[in-house]
Amino acid sequence: MAEISEAQPTESDETPQPSNLDPETMRKTKPGVKRLILTLSVLFSFLIGLPFLLKSVEIYRSQLPFRDIDSLSAAIESNPILFPCHFHAVFVNFPAASSSSSGNQLGFSIYSRMQKLFPKTPLCGTCSNYSVSVTLDSSGLLDGFKYDRNLDNFDENLDEYLESVLSKDGKYTVVVVNREDVEEVRAVVGKFRHAWIEGRIENAEELVERIAEIFVKVFVNGGKEEGSIHGEFMPVGADGRVVLSFNLLNADPRDWVYDWDFQSIEEILLAPIVEALRPLADVSVESQVLYHTPKSSFSYWDEKLTSHVFSTKDLPFFVNSNEWHLDTSTAAGGRSKVLQFVVYIPSSRECPLFLQLPNGELSLTNGFISPMWGGVVVWNPPACLNISESTHPLRHTMSLKDMKKVFEIFTGQLRQLFGLKSDSMVTSASGMSILLASERGFGKWERDVLSRQHTCFNLLQCGTTLGSLSRLVQSLPRMIIMDEIGKQVKFSLEAAKLTLTNASLGIYDASAVSSRQARSLAEDAFYHPSMMSVSYYSFEHCFAVYSPFFLPVSLHVLLAVLREWKRYKQEQKKYLAWKNKGI
Repeated sequence: MAEISEAQPTESDETPQPSNLDPETMRKTKPGVKRLILTLSVLFSFLIGLPFLLKSVEIYRSQLPFRDIDSLSAAIESNPILFPCHFHAVFVNFPAASSSSSGNQLGFSIYSRMQKLFPKTPLCGTCSNYSVSVTLDSSGLLDGFKYDRNLDNFDENLDEYLESVLSKDGKYTVVVVNREDVEEVRAVVGKFRHAWIEGRIENAEELVERIAEIFVKVFVNGGKEEGSIHGEFMPVGADGRVVLSFNLLNADPRDWVYDWDFQSIEEILLAPIVEALRPLADVSVESQVLYHTPKSSFSYWDEKLTSHVFSTKDLPFFVNSNEWHLDTSTAAGGRSKVLQFVVYIPSSRECPLFLQLPNGELSLTNGFISPMWGGVVVWNPPACLNISESTHPLRHTMSLKDMKKVFEIFTGQLRQLFGLKSDSMVTSASGMSILLASERGFGKWERDVLSRQHTCFNLLQCGTTLGSLSRLVQSLPRMIIMDEIGKQVKFSLEAAKLTLTNASLGIYDASAVSSRQARSLAEDAFYHPSMMSVSYYSFEHCFAVYSPFFLPVSLHVLLAVLREWKRYKQEQKKYLAWKNKGI
């Protein structure tokens, strides 16, 4: 049987082949990228989620026109708002010889005198770029009017006649009527935009002085004196609304109970006043009757006057805020202004009750005002003379005549609250001027004065409010700015620019209306409910809140990516080293 021999292993097979591969510096295989891709995918998932995180904590901010706001504020603060005014003087029954040269000379004299009366630094809301024109009329202006001072309602009739014949171009006119048969020189300011001076004119310089004073002190300044209420204290709310609240107070209904027919007096006297003030404010009227409303101050009996008396020192304590529940208006919400007008009916224990002035005389109106609050009139009922001892007093109603007297006093108080004179006289260096009362409470030239001052005040407030809003928004990057706020700011700027345009053109009523809108919109934007949000934290605060949730994990992921990238670069370097050696 044949033997099968096995091959004997050679020496070379038993001895391993020597190698030059160093695992620390070289490797034969290409390094894998699975671990690197895995760590990078985790990092990318965090980076992809970052925009969603930022979007979730984003604060919506409408873009506000900061440059326009700053330019408007700077323009209002640096340049006072001035109006163009045109003045016209008409001389009737004066010699017509050389009328052209005489008229030019008179116009220059009046203009020069007016320059001295105007302040050197122009005040906001006054006239600038004013002009003076003169007309010499022999008698043609008054040909259609029966000029007789002894006739009833002579001044009112002449006022209406001049309104019908004079031009309606907005000029302020003073008509000078030279009458040789009348020695007294008399000046009257009408309800419209004109005044007249009548009498024997002998001194031309005094006449020029008086005309200039009527132009400046009456038509421009409104006949105001020092101590009167200034434009910044005009009783109009920030939203342009005013509520006139009329209150009838029965101090002690056990003595007598009075009521009133307010609707009739509202239609007769109050409706024209509300219409006259419409360019300045949105005026609404309300009324109420209250009982058990004693005053806080004390009165004393005066034997000489045979009445109870309270002095001007008692006025700060007259209004009883604890018992007089006057603030019951539902129409005066928000930033509207409420003016209280009170008719106080005293009890039988202090009736009649009168206000004694510091000079010892009794007040003709028996009332007083409180700036920015309203006015009070003490009305002594006829029942003071025959006090009844009945335990069930009868109900009375104020007569229409008594109500008219009381509301005429209220009209004067309202004029005082708006900074105008309540009486019918204006005193100046050249003499006194009579002011005709208007059935609307405010003459046309008085409404012009209020419109100019109110326009100036509203624009100043608008610029201040918008400037404050701009600085506030820029200082708080996390403040929510809704689109509605942006629209309100935009419309406020447009109304302010329209006001400046109307003011430059001398359109007083339109200036007052647009300035009121500009201020109201600026206030609405500043006090918008969304501005009161609690999300005003800074970005640093937001980072401090969310970093404990994301920073630790994000830091570990980032370190893992860096470590894996470093490992991959090292292994790749080993592979390239082995490959370059050709092993």
